[in-house]
Amino acid sequence: MAKSNDPSIKDADTYEALRDQGASKEKAARIANAQARDDMNPSKKGGKAPPYEDWTKDDLYERAQEIGIDGRSDMSKDQLIDALRKH
Repeated sequence: MAKSNDPSIKDADTYEALRDQGASKEKAARIANAQARDDMNPSKKGGKAPPYEDWTKDDLYERAQEIGIDGRSDMSKDQLIDALRKH
């Protein structure tokens, strides 16, 4: 649970709401901190990357490796997509 005086969490209410919805600690902190900044709009659509379904399995594996998803070597393409989206 984030404390309102925790310097790494800028918007504790948003962080807690996201954690309650099942977001990872990292994802909840990233979104809560972005929403606390005036120059960021995390609710707007992100970059122009193609959807994961258009990526090759090798590309998905590399991305999973970059962010440290455990068990990626045994995952199918659909499992990699699911793990990346849940991260």
